Amino acid sequence: MNKLWLLVLAAVLLAGCSSNDSKPKPSSRYHIDQDVGPDKEVDLSHVPDAVPRVEPRTRAGNKNPYTVLGKTYYLIEDESDYKERGYASWYGKKFHGHKTSNGETYDMYTMTAAHKTLPIPSYVRVTHLENKRSVVVRVNDRGPFHEGRIIDLSYAAAQRLGISKTGTGPVEVEIIVPGDTPPPPLKPDDRPASHSDGFYLQVGAFSSADGARRMRDKVASITQERVFISEFMAAKPLYRVRIGPLTDEVEINRVRQALPSAGIYNSHIVKD
Repeated sequence: MNKLWLLVLAAVLLAGCSSNDSKPKPSSRYHIDQDVGPDKEVDLSHVPDAVPRVEPRTRAGNKNPYTVLGKTYYLIEDESDYKERGYASWYGKKFHGHKTSNGETYDMYTMTAAHKTLPIPSYVRVTHLENKRSVVVRVNDRGPFHEGRIIDLSYAAAQRLGISKTGTGPVEVEIIVPGDTPPPPLKPDDRPASHSDGFYLQVGAFSSADGARRMRDKVASITQERVFISEFMAAKPLYRVRIGPLTDEVEINRVRQALPSAGIYNSHIVKD
């Protein structure tokens, strides 16, 4: 009888151990691992474009700079002439109902988007370069952080453009400034100022702010590094286009090797 009791007790203990081992692990922030669209096809052709309007810009969503996956991003200081071509992607059910970068709730059925460096909120027109469809979306989130993608659209916007099934598509993204009056430029919170911050490559100096902006945009199109205009105010203002900070000679040479693709063959190292 005692032997039988011991066998039953051992079985109970083993069952308990097995049960503990199979307990689900604590869930992450998101309730599903892989992002998907709605459970069944939904026609979102009736969803209206975002309507551009002047909105205050708060610290929420506009941390500048910020770092994701080991890479640091600087917000565009003056977005009034922003236009870029590249690939758009979309995000859906995995993030639906969760907070965006500025604390709003992501709704995959509205016309919104995520962008790495535009101020939040911003409004942009996104045009599919192949089928010529276009939508206006409100940027209220950060991303996409996959290489080669310039904007992450809500599922509704992606469906309107015809990329909800393909996953990505070639697009042109152009800023819309409500009332033609952009808000004050966003300056980095910790703009490098001391010698310990690293080196900079100066690629041009202009008496015209417009010329400096054109050079800045040309350089920004071929490098992921921060490109900015340093203003030197004297009797005649000087607008210097610089890249950086760059930490060492290897990084400087890597950037210099990319400059000829933008038609730039002269640059010099400065410490500011």
